[in-house]
Amino acid sequence: MKACRVCGRLYPDEAGFCPVEGQELYSATQVPIASDDADPRIGALLCQRYQIRRVVADGGMGRVYEALDMVGQRNVAVKVLHPEVSRDGVAVARFKREFEVSKELPHEHIVEVTDFQPTGDGSYALVMEFLYGEELRATLKRQKVVKPARLVRMLSQVAIGLDAAHAKKLVHRDLKPDNLFLCQTTIGDIVKILDFGSVKDKTTGAKKLTVMGTTIGSPFYMAPEQAQGLETLDQRADVWALAAIAYECIAGVVPFKGNSGPAILLEILTKEPQPPSVAGKGQKHPIPPSVDRAILAAMKKTASLRTPSVGALADQVGHAYGLEGDHLKWASTPEEQLDAQISSKMESLMRAPEPEKKPHDVADSFFGEGDSLGAAMDGAFAGAAAAAPAAPIPTVSEPMQPAPGGGSFVTAPMSARGTMPDVAMPAGVPTSRLGWWLVPVVVVVAVLAGVLIAWLM
Repeated sequence: MKACRVCGRLYPDEAGFCPVEGQELYSATQVPIASDDADPRIGALLCQRYQIRRVVADGGMGRVYEALDMVGQRNVAVKVLHPEVSRDGVAVARFKREFEVSKELPHEHIVEVTDFQPTGDGSYALVMEFLYGEELRATLKRQKVVKPARLVRMLSQVAIGLDAAHAKKLVHRDLKPDNLFLCQTTIGDIVKILDFGSVKDKTTGAKKLTVMGTTIGSPFYMAPEQAQGLETLDQRADVWALAAIAYECIAGVVPFKGNSGPAILLEILTKEPQPPSVAGKGQKHPIPPSVDRAILAAMKKTASLRTPSVGALADQVGHAYGLEGDHLKWASTPEEQLDAQISSKMESLMRAPEPEKKPHDVADSFFGEGDSLGAAMDGAFAGAAAAAPAAPIPTVSEPMQPAPGGGSFVTAPMSARGTMPDVAMPAGVPTSRLGWWLVPVVVVVAVLAGVLIAWLM
């Protein structure tokens, strides 16, 4: 390994200069490590193996360092839990489980976790491969949107990684732009999925680290069944989350907004998102109507009506942009080639009308294009408003957007009171004027109460 004498970054032996500092590189063992009074780990040998070189990032759970593996002679990323987190038994168990889960998964598009050990200062260290590039969150913060070819290639690679995890009955549960790492190459990104610490193991007899009814994940990308803390959650929650990420990459905004976690979750449970082409109108990359249908099909409230797998989602988005083949092909196709193919079809795609609903599409005939309570609520509350004076509407601040740190949202356990009710409208809704608005009002009040209780407890 070689190192930069200015910033301390490590590089492979074939590298000659540090692209950050523009300095010549030297053998890592010949480059002294500048001490840091604020962090005694800098320069220390952690776990009698990892020479800590520099701080890479700080997060809610711990601090990430770049280190030289003295045994493997390669640079690694070492994440050390913060002191207060290391005293939380469940947090440590999740940390360790990320290491154990990683051993079961292929690492072409999932970060490889190589070691888990207690540290000499009373914490715990998780060691993983060191990645060059940036998180998708940083890309979106800088560019706001992602061009179609880059998006299709990214979704295709994520699908390869997640479908492998889902085949082992492992649900990620915390997909968000912060957990998709883009390693830039000359032919396009190589995507790595990060942080399987919140994984839900659906195998028989798997150890449960989450109390039934507990909600884990980032609210902006959380499926309805996950927002309710339902034990029936499966791989289709990851489909929803990946579709919400794709929506943000296309439209430049998240599909659901709110001023707080409960407000966002209530929107997810009761409202339909705007089509990406509407929410992203005016963005620099055109959004064909066919893309709307592909994304919204993966964001159905009812899991059984949703796109069944992340592979199917990637295929549908690619086809919506006019590509032929499937995600297994697009994952390794140079981005430049995908861009040329999409550009050649874009004009005709933008002229194409919305696809007609198939007469035999029973599910959509019952639920409409969406299966939320939103449309029913509009008419329901209109009737109720005629019977009673409207209450004053308080002024609210701007809706929440994902924070740069992209922290996850965790509610308190709901086991003592059960989970929140399913929000899908039941068959046989009363048709009388009183019954029409009373039933949905009761349902939405119950949903709101459940979300608020989960947040407050």
